Amino acid sequence: MRQTGQIGRLGTTPPVPGRPAFFRWAAVLSALLFLFLFLTWQIADGGALRRADERLGDAIGSSRLPKRAAELLADLGSITVALPVLAAVLGYAAWRARRDGVPRWWTRPVTAALTMAAVPLLVVPIKETVARTGPAVMGPGTGFYPSGHATTAAVAYGACLLLLLPYVRGAYVRRELVIGCTVLNAAVGFGLVRRGYHWPLDVVGGWCLSVVLLYVMCAVWAGRAPRG
Repeated sequence: MRQTGQIGRLGTTPPVPGRPAFFRWAAVLSALLFLFLFLTWQIADGGALRRADERLGDAIGSSRLPKRAAELLADLGSITVALPVLAAVLGYAAWRARRDGVPRWWTRPVTAALTMAAVPLLVVPIKETVARTGPAVMGPGTGFYPSGHATTAAVAYGACLLLLLPYVRGAYVRRELVIGCTVLNAAVGFGLVRRGYHWPLDVVGGWCLSVVLLYVMCAVWAGRAPRG
């Protein structure tokens, strides 16, 4: 039952590792929700932060990173790339958990899949309500806040990371995976802004939503984690 113990520990590692850390993460979650609401208000109201955001977006859009490279980075957040990666990891995690005799082995993969499915259900209504216009290259259309690509990438790759961590030995490798996932999502966000698909705060808003969704996912895992 050694592997079961590892699986059980994932339910008690961040973001829900126990009572003291739970309160710390609850504070982080509250701060993220406040930040998201503040950003949404500023963007919908056309406040000073929105104007500064658009100036920053124009500056990033004229950076030296080739547009072709930016396009490739932005594409990593598309459903045609992120969803197959997540599907492969879901299948692997389900196979490993079932092979190791983990009780309710399907809980984590199913919860991760439902979390991914919740992204458009949450993002699309906000896009329609805020109705933010995009950078000039995107024309006069609206619906750019928050970024669906940034949210998709953060939830998909974040869920992959959390599903794989129980099977990774060694603190160094685990740390490198976390860093790699963070860098990957930062690259997607930069590519989206550099290519002119989104403003910077569109990406930040998507990240805020993603952390909340992943937190809820891990909270479900912790509540149903098998006892090693």
